Amino acid sequence: MPRMTVNDRPVEFDLDPQMPLVYALREAANLTGTKSCGGGDCVGACMVLVDGTALRSCRITLSECEGRFITTIEGLSRDRSHPMQQAMVAEQAIQCGYCTPGIVMAGAALLQRNPAPTRAEIEDALQNLCRCGVYPRLVRAVERAGRVTQRRESISAAPAPGINAEDAAVSVPALRVPETSDE
Repeated sequence: MPRMTVNDRPVEFDLDPQMPLVYALREAANLTGTKSCGGGDCVGACMVLVDGTALRSCRITLSECEGRFITTIEGLSRDRSHPMQQAMVAEQAIQCGYCTPGIVMAGAALLQRNPAPTRAEIEDALQNLCRCGVYPRLVRAVERAGRVTQRRESISAAPAPGINAEDAAVSVPALRVPETSDE
């Protein structure tokens, strides 16, 4: 059973180790913020952080995640206070919302590596497909989130939705939270 840490919680999945991570997250862990087209055609809606690197969760298997740290959109911040989330709202960069979690995760990974990226670096990092076509706003959102990260600006955007991230994960037979010992 593949074991990993998802949103700071150790878990093991009683699922086929060759299953794409996205299905385990959505179906077994009930972390449905990570979107999926089902075949890798969405170009980034399923983006998660794997050991801090933005990766498409449809292209990585559970066995490849063994022992790694996975962060989904639900784990980025419990109250939507991450600068990338706030900047997406403030810059009105959210249209239909399907691609939004993946874009937020790609932007967050970029800002973690480089809090002051150039436009070219932002465009290179955001390989996500947004069918609504809000690319100029996406670039502005990453730039703004970078300024917030550098403490050069503050944002007060959308309030938290009132859903506790811990309540989002349900216990199902395919997901086990390993016992921890205090030894």
